[in-house]
Amino acid sequence: MSIERPTNTNAQLTPTSYLVLGLLAREGPSTPYDLKRHVAATIGHFWSFPHALLYKEPPRLVELGLVTEEREQDGRRRRLFSITDAGRQALRAWLGRPARQPTELRDLGLLQLFFADLEPTTARLAIAGEQLTLHRAQLAGYEAGQRFEDGRDGPGAVSRSIEHWRGVTLRMGLLYERAAVEFWAGVATHVGIADAAAARVRAEDDGTRIA
Repeated sequence: MSIERPTNTNAQLTPTSYLVLGLLAREGPSTPYDLKRHVAATIGHFWSFPHALLYKEPPRLVELGLVTEEREQDGRRRRLFSITDAGRQALRAWLGRPARQPTELRDLGLLQLFFADLEPTTARLAIAGEQLTLHRAQLAGYEAGQRFEDGRDGPGAVSRSIEHWRGVTLRMGLLYERAAVEFWAGVATHVGIADAAAARVRAEDDGTRIA
């Protein structure tokens, strides 16, 4: 059974609204679980938000007439959502308004580093080491995605899947992770140099006192 309601032209759509509309336009009819899987495999790498919204937002968009809902009559009674013509128009209008907000970077590692001077240098080394591990692992994943993108049209290549990055955003992920690895490696190196210098000063002071 399909449910479609009139569009509320005064509704305020959120970024999550456009995320859902964009996924439904690109991937076709989807359940909330499908949407969650799409996000985890693609844009979740650069757009983080509570995934519970992917279960709450589609029904709200149905109320606005931007999405339709079909519910299975038996079995798991899954809810399948599809974008309407009004939803496509809303998505098209949004894409025609380039974002003007500055980029937000909410990095817990950087926040800890900001206050790390309150603790011994071992704290900064631990933070940098953990961040290096995380960003190197993420970079390796992106590089694997890049190899997939580069080879998918070659001999024996597998067909493209939603489980892999879209090439246009993958490049930004690679640039960011490479910069992050360079930054945190620099933090670790700087702390190491500072520790070595402090150790030399302590040794010289000890030698002076003994003399």
